[in-house]
Amino acid sequence: MLLPSDEISLQQRGISKQQIEEQLQSFVTGFPFLKIKGAASIGNGLIHLSEDEQQKYLAEWEDFQQTDASVLKFVPASGAASRMFKALFAFLDSEDEKPEGSFEKKFFDGIEKFAFYDDLNDACLKNEDKTIPELIETGKFKDIISDLLNDNGLNYGSLPKGLLKFHSYTSEKRTPLQEHLVEGALYASTSGKVNIHFTVSGEHRELFEKHLNESLPAYEKKYSVKYNVSFSEQKPSTDTIAVDTNNKPFRENGKLVFRPGGHGALISNLNDLDFDVIFIKNIDNVVPDNLKDITVKNKKLIAGILVNLQKQAFAYLKELENEQISDAKLAVITQFCETKLNNHHPNIKSLKGNDLRQYLVSKLNRPIRVCGMVKNEGEPGGGPFLTVNQDGTVSPQILESSQIDQSNPEDKAKMMNSSHFNPVDLVCGVKNYKGEKFDLLKHVDKNTGFISLKSKSGRELKALELPGLWNGAMSDWNTVFVEVPIETFNPVKTVNDLLRKEHQ
Repeated sequence: MLLPSDEISLQQRGISKQQIEEQLQSFVTGFPFLKIKGAASIGNGLIHLSEDEQQKYLAEWEDFQQTDASVLKFVPASGAASRMFKALFAFLDSEDEKPEGSFEKKFFDGIEKFAFYDDLNDACLKNEDKTIPELIETGKFKDIISDLLNDNGLNYGSLPKGLLKFHSYTSEKRTPLQEHLVEGALYASTSGKVNIHFTVSGEHRELFEKHLNESLPAYEKKYSVKYNVSFSEQKPSTDTIAVDTNNKPFRENGKLVFRPGGHGALISNLNDLDFDVIFIKNIDNVVPDNLKDITVKNKKLIAGILVNLQKQAFAYLKELENEQISDAKLAVITQFCETKLNNHHPNIKSLKGNDLRQYLVSKLNRPIRVCGMVKNEGEPGGGPFLTVNQDGTVSPQILESSQIDQSNPEDKAKMMNSSHFNPVDLVCGVKNYKGEKFDLLKHVDKNTGFISLKSKSGRELKALELPGLWNGAMSDWNTVFVEVPIETFNPVKTVNDLLRKEHQ
């Protein structure tokens, strides 16, 4: 199905023929549903911390921050803001001259509360020679929306979320990028240094760098820290081939069409970074300073749990190097593996001596992540589950609802009983007990990708997404779920979310 001329296209992206053949095969076979034992719940794969435990883990993290260990805040930030304004784009394209839908009405009712109001007012004065109140008074609602979204105004319809003004303060208006700089100083600093890495799209990288350079001096002064901020882009080598409805390579003007591999492609970016502990949080999940305390506290908590578990695992791995290790010590380590890391072996009692030692090494010597989970207040779906692995063991995994066979009544019932969901609140340990960095690409479950229907130039195509960053890309990690308050989850999916009290 590949032509000789395709080789140039593959070489330019750094994609091998074998990768393409594997991708084409995935379109034919699809991806299997995952076998789930059940949804994680308090006491069953999900930790709820007592007040004493909270104090212990907060102290653990604050002690760790005094060491010479390296800490990074990793922020996926390539998401475009266009979806935030979907309803406003529709209004702009409609025949209506004034807001008719509830979304547009809410937008205009609260327009003065947006952090970008003053900038938008300036754009209206420049383009229409009228203020926002004057344009509303004369029914020129669409002029206001045009000045917000289009490139002759603020161009918010084409910018990434990270560069939009989200929050208002007495002396400044902050973007999500700036809020992440503040967060980094509050919980991810070591020795007065804050390391932050943003993954961005190539087309916006220059804008990010400019905004960062304009922002850094003030925040370094305010928080008495030195920032080390880096950027990366999704690699062309993680693009995936598109196919037509017959699973043949989709071509346009004779050339293969590739698509970005989804956020799972970022495991490659993460793998390039050399740090002891890495926080992961999405760009749009930020709050103003008056609500940051609870976020900062819970970030420190899950980080404290991580370093505590890692410390124990590292000590046990050193003891497991001894082939003459006692049965009593093996029992202690087995208890840690089964209860603290929730790695359940259905026939663990059948493993003895060296077989048990080797099994424990294989389970403990892996990357580890502690994941905050919030209570589900809406429709149950993807989130924290206990999943059956290919070797028959059971371990915690973050699943999307599409990975669960909902035509199977038992699995559907397990999903509907899920009490928590994934807010993307992770802290990761990516080095082994000898201080060597794991090759994270070796811990990806390639059988957990996604296939979706898209269209291009009016033709239907099938797109392949790589295993999600916090789903299949981290499938072979040790995973611990911890309940965190719903107040730590405040994403901005639409522009009107900025009118919620959490963003005011």
